[in-house]
Amino acid sequence: MNPSLPRIRVLSPEVFTRIAAGEVVERPASVVKELLENAVDAGASRIDVAVEKGGLELICVVDDGCGIVAEDLPLAFAPHATSKLHEPDDLFRVQTLGFRGEALASIGNVARVRLQSRPAGSEVGAEITCEGGQVGPVRSWNGSPGTRIEVRQLFFNTPVRRRFLRSVATEIGHVAEVVIRLALACPDLHLKLTHNDRLVYEVPRSAGLLDRLGLFFGNEIRSALLEVNAQAGPARLHGFVADPSQDRGHPRMQYLFVNRRWVRDRALSHALLEAYHGLLMVGRYPIAFLFLELPPDLVDVNVHPTKSEVRFRDAQAIYHLVCGAVRERLRQAELTPTLRTSSLSAPLLARPTAKPFGGISNSLASISESPEPTAASSRIQAAPSIDIPPPPSASACDTRQADALFAGSESRPPRVMQMHNAYLILETEEGLLVIDQHALHERVLYESWKERLRSGDLEVQQLLVPEPIDLPPELAGYALEHRQTLERLGLAVEEFGGSTVLLRSYPAMVRRTSPAELLRAAVEHLASHGVPPSPEQLLDELLKVMACKAAVKAGDALAPEEVEALVAQRHLADDTHHCPHGRPTALLLSKQELDRQFKRI
Repeated sequence: MNPSLPRIRVLSPEVFTRIAAGEVVERPASVVKELLENAVDAGASRIDVAVEKGGLELICVVDDGCGIVAEDLPLAFAPHATSKLHEPDDLFRVQTLGFRGEALASIGNVARVRLQSRPAGSEVGAEITCEGGQVGPVRSWNGSPGTRIEVRQLFFNTPVRRRFLRSVATEIGHVAEVVIRLALACPDLHLKLTHNDRLVYEVPRSAGLLDRLGLFFGNEIRSALLEVNAQAGPARLHGFVADPSQDRGHPRMQYLFVNRRWVRDRALSHALLEAYHGLLMVGRYPIAFLFLELPPDLVDVNVHPTKSEVRFRDAQAIYHLVCGAVRERLRQAELTPTLRTSSLSAPLLARPTAKPFGGISNSLASISESPEPTAASSRIQAAPSIDIPPPPSASACDTRQADALFAGSESRPPRVMQMHNAYLILETEEGLLVIDQHALHERVLYESWKERLRSGDLEVQQLLVPEPIDLPPELAGYALEHRQTLERLGLAVEEFGGSTVLLRSYPAMVRRTSPAELLRAAVEHLASHGVPPSPEQLLDELLKVMACKAAVKAGDALAPEEVEALVAQRHLADDTHHCPHGRPTALLLSKQELDRQFKRI
């Protein structure tokens, strides 16, 4: 035997209990989470949490739950001791928030803990202490029914762990986050949180979910929420998602719950993001508060010591439920953002100007007097330079389209003007609609091409002489590798030699962008963003790139008939409130807001 070889030894109880404690107790918020879950499992209707110095000096949790009998108190600090599991199969149908029997044992190993409890109906309660893993004797306690736990001087015996904690402000922020999650998961629970004897939150039982969301996140988010309610087999999804205008640069405003348990789940987060596909820009995340309920035997919650991860028996079905329900709800909603002048640095039109709206020659007054720039007269005709379906030659069809657009309306056709060669100002019954001409045209082209692809009616223009296009070697490789997909979009390419490809055709509707530029944009997107997992997703991504390239740009002056055609098409396509990449196509300045700015109300 080689004495230099490392030997296998059994860890001492002191070492492995410290390791176990480190898995469960990361910071004061971890302690609060475990104690709150125990209180909920005990049937509490009210829980009071008092914290001092971010939880480092004191965490006190008091509940009115069922309590613990005196003879069981020593077992409360024993590793893997619990009242919530009895048989091995119970692990596969967990119906409580806590179940592992590690919480109090782990907390008692790294803090000074006092546990006091009195079951309902008992004349007297009992208390016990545990300091650094050393359990004291049981004593009588004359407290109210329920349980009270004090955790003092967290990590007093592991100073290295204590030094890794952040500032008091950061730690109390984590504690507050734990309380928020539980308040959302249990809307029938009265919760109170104080820090250094100052009230942080108090949520009464009477406060419903929307009231709680308004309390924690503000009325602006509350007013932007859309209710979601769907079911697929035994799984039910309910809750709220926010209007895309409330997006964030991080996913921390996504609260996902499974059977009242807050979870982190990549598949659920991806399903949510996919539901907002085309409504958010890259790198932006939606706000959501979603609750998934399903039989406990269909979800495994015993994945991680902190119980914050789950595994579904049928993950694909859950993915489709979340994605489909949220996407359908967004499809039904009116998502045109409203411009609120209270956020501007100065009141709207606070000072008179010689040329309203940034010096443009046409004012709103001149629009009302002149019939020239009206958005829709008796017919809508697209000028040859702007690529808007239906084809320009179908004038009769255009006439019927315009008539149908304004049929049944007793009001005059809407008035429209172009501003700064970038925005279209449109009068509506609700107020002034400011349209981004590029974003709207991009959406119209995308929807039109997508529908024509679906019906096999995409018109392709063959080049009499194929155009050679020089590409970097990597891009040429992408173009040839995906030539079948590109050809479905009207871009037929073939190998010519070296890093040059021949372009034989392009979509007939493209007029403002050269076919070569369109091909380069599509192939560069493939190279920089990677290839989506399915051909259909690849087609969709390339459609968005092509629509962006082919759409009118900011700075393009449009003829009145082009403006008319573009505005008319806004009403005939789906999801025209956002471009395919998620930017809003329009902002509404309501008549009420204008009246308020001019002191009429």
